[in-house]
Amino acid sequence: MNRREVLGLLGMIAALPSPALAQQPTRRLGVLSVTAADDAIGQTRSAILVEALVGHGWKEHDNLRIDWRSGAGDRARIAGLADELIALKPDILLAVGTPSVEELRRRTTTIPIVFAVVTDPVSQGFVQTLAHPGGNITGFTDYDGPLAGKWLEMLTQVTPKVSRVFVVYNPATAPFAPLMLRTIEDAARTLRVTVETAPVHDAASIAALASRKDGGLLILPDFFTMANRAHLLAAIAEARVPAVFWSRTFVDEGGLMSYSTDSAEQLRRAASYIDRILKGARPADLPVQNPTKFELAVNLKTAKALGVTIPPSLLATANDVIE
Repeated sequence: MNRREVLGLLGMIAALPSPALAQQPTRRLGVLSVTAADDAIGQTRSAILVEALVGHGWKEHDNLRIDWRSGAGDRARIAGLADELIALKPDILLAVGTPSVEELRRRTTTIPIVFAVVTDPVSQGFVQTLAHPGGNITGFTDYDGPLAGKWLEMLTQVTPKVSRVFVVYNPATAPFAPLMLRTIEDAARTLRVTVETAPVHDAASIAALASRKDGGLLILPDFFTMANRAHLLAAIAEARVPAVFWSRTFVDEGGLMSYSTDSAEQLRRAASYIDRILKGARPADLPVQNPTKFELAVNLKTAKALGVTIPPSLLATANDVIE
């Protein structure tokens, strides 16, 4: 065989599909989110995740199958969806929100789980430490206890002065609430305000917030309140009291102010861990990472409607002011 024939044969071999690539199976990712699938926030987060995964070479309907499940803030539904995902035997799971992590970890200790938008995973027992998670779970946190003190401080800065604050959350979907309440109560002593809990769990309990006219409201990170934000904002508007929220989505839709992390950034970072685990990394070896970006949003239109004044010092630090 002469040189030209050898080169021709090599060219033919190079043109053939690689056996390794041809036989590479499609990997399977199960996503359990506590938001509703048709909610604008849920849709945005899904799009961000898909885009981030593509950036790492994982394309849905190509080399990656994604099974999407959304609980719409309903704890019982989230539990049922966790059963469905485990039965599909995915290669990896993404849990968005604390209830999603809780339900999935009860059902598997072997399938890798990456979480996002989760509060204080160490105290909740999801991981051993941030630096060394151990087990099959790792991911990205959103809020911690000290941030709850910041929310309370923001409420005490408005005029007229707020001396009583009601802390709103659903115990079923915010199991980390006691951790934050301790921080809030410590801060309340320093700030000289009275703090009371105002648990919500259905439309009636949310509507009852309209009667809380003698103080401000602090809404804890809770996907139940996010899923029911229209009813929550309506009740607060009826009460005509200042409120601080854990997500700027509330402010965009009429809430007074928020100090929040960037959940979109958490999903982009989560995609990097999904990529690394699918390529062989162990969750136990990937440290849990805290948020790196925070944003303060203030709605001056709402402040005017409520008859409250936001201090210039707070407005000066705001990332976004809605007028």
